[in-house]
Amino acid sequence: MNGERIDLRQGGGAAVRRIRALPDDLVSQIAAGEVVEWPASVVRELVDNALDAGATQVTLRLAGGGVRSILVEDDGLGIAREDLVLAVQRHATSKIADLADLESVATMGFRGEALAAIGSVAELAITSRTAAAEHAWRLDARDGHIAAAARGRGTTVEMQELFFATPARRKFLKSDATELAHCIEAVRRHALARPDVGFAVWHEGRLVAQWRASAAAARRAEVLGAAFIAASVALDAAAGPLALEGRIGRPEAARARADHQYLFVNCRFVRDRLLAHAVRSAYEDQLHGSRQPAYALFLSIAPELVDVNVHPTKIEVRFRDSRAVHQAVRQAVERALAPTRAMQAAPAGEAAPAARGNEAAAVTSWQPALALAEAGAMNEAAAAASVARWRAEEPAPPWAQAPQRPAGTAAVSSGAGLAAWAALRSPLTPLTPLTPVTPGASLRGDGSAGSGEQPAWPLGRALAQVGGVYILAENRHGLVVVDMHAAHERIVYERLKRAAAAAHADGGAGSEDGSEAGRPLPAQPLLIPVTFQATAAELAAAESEQATLAQLGLDVGRLNATTLAVRSRPAALPDADVAELTRSVLAELAAADSGGASRIVQRSRDDILATMACHGAVRANRRLTLEEMNALLRDMEATDRADTCNHGRPTWRQVTMQELDALFLRGR
Repeated sequence: MNGERIDLRQGGGAAVRRIRALPDDLVSQIAAGEVVEWPASVVRELVDNALDAGATQVTLRLAGGGVRSILVEDDGLGIAREDLVLAVQRHATSKIADLADLESVATMGFRGEALAAIGSVAELAITSRTAAAEHAWRLDARDGHIAAAARGRGTTVEMQELFFATPARRKFLKSDATELAHCIEAVRRHALARPDVGFAVWHEGRLVAQWRASAAAARRAEVLGAAFIAASVALDAAAGPLALEGRIGRPEAARARADHQYLFVNCRFVRDRLLAHAVRSAYEDQLHGSRQPAYALFLSIAPELVDVNVHPTKIEVRFRDSRAVHQAVRQAVERALAPTRAMQAAPAGEAAPAARGNEAAAVTSWQPALALAEAGAMNEAAAAASVARWRAEEPAPPWAQAPQRPAGTAAVSSGAGLAAWAALRSPLTPLTPLTPVTPGASLRGDGSAGSGEQPAWPLGRALAQVGGVYILAENRHGLVVVDMHAAHERIVYERLKRAAAAAHADGGAGSEDGSEAGRPLPAQPLLIPVTFQATAAELAAAESEQATLAQLGLDVGRLNATTLAVRSRPAALPDADVAELTRSVLAELAAADSGGASRIVQRSRDDILATMACHGAVRANRRLTLEEMNALLRDMEATDRADTCNHGRPTWRQVTMQELDALFLRGR
């Protein structure tokens, strides 16, 4: 080394270099580079420590966007004088003592690296006082000098000149305004997770953000904004050692970027691909194009079931049973998204007549039955009684009953989907008798007609059809405009899924391993097999996932060392690009973890059912009678996720009386 340049390409081989221990200062710089990347990293670590100390108020003071100075003060327990020197040493902490503590970490910090890492790249000072101390003590981390100081109980950590000793790293920092925005975002995440703690952010002597201690609902409205709260629904679910709560945005609140997604595990903000994928998969057939959902979800789980010691910044976690967590989160979000805006807007205590045709599942620990939400009941027992009552009084409509299949016939998507599809091509039939309304009569404020005979239908009564595409209806709020093809497409899709699920239950327990695969999709043999050049990953997936491919109606085999041949395709997709379809399925199978194949099969089946539903829905320019229009509206009220079609497009819009009055300048 010593100034001598080593050529690693000498003699066609690598030169031999001796192994040596790195000096302590270089080790500290390497460790600091893993923990401290930006000023926001310092803010996150220091606020974590403040919360672990039991603080009820955390104040952050910044200068130069956090590059010149970061000061975090709290009113927590404080640090004793004899522990101040240890606090800035590497791997010194009061939060864990042995391996058992590490495997069940319940604090935000635990490694004992943050203060040491900050002290190695910046000037660091700590002033702290415990409740039993007569006064505070101040430690200068550079020389270890401790002196008496004045402050109340708690701790103040002050950092000056980030990366002053490593100017090369300082050049990678952004502008002061950008770094300030990242620091505020770091505090915002803490504020979301801990509504019981007050937070204040000052920059250059000016208050730039403040959140006072409050209830969880008020804090979320303050941090996330009133617009998100209005466009989202609450979620509260629990099962065993896992609980999930928060708010998820409706499909119409989706954004072009994934910049409004907050995931917390035991109050710790994380970027976890497993959880993000679980939430995104719940929106699979409700988002348009590449739109991203908005949400703020808080997952609570037993500490021993999650490993937070994965990444130096503690922003990644690993679950002991990742498949169970993924399934639980996805199902909870799906159930929360199922009720439509129309049913949520229905008056409390009133149930739309058509809602009784909905196949509400039995009450589970994840969410009360849909009938409970629609009827405005207050407990699960009432919901169960309500479900049992309407099931006894009125049989399920024809489409909700599992169609009978002759013995030996093939089933589509684990059931008689083709039969259901054919039946859906017939004209719409109303599920609820329609009460004649006197022409010109308007709906009163309570949702009934002037004569008091018409029930309070959330989507109102049909008035006319416009352009062969839209249905106009009148409800208690004003005018409802419905895209009839998009609405009917969603209705058909949900019916097909119910029929498939019923046939799956009727057809047996499914695969031998108890997975969700069930019966295979009908396959159509190809007269001439489709061949394509495959990668090594595709070849491996084709060989190891033969059973899964057969479930999807794909017969894929190796033709030679680099080529795959597809000998059958799903019968329900006659126009599909077989090679591209097979490649996409193989790519997902190659990327899926163990146990993920059944989910891929289910999603692929849903895609096929969505295609069938699109072809089976009413087309533009088909003239509907008023009875058929009203039947479509009632079906929408009784169908989950009816606010959007299978492709994520909205199915209906509300135009209020105030908006109509504004168009015609009424009242001005």
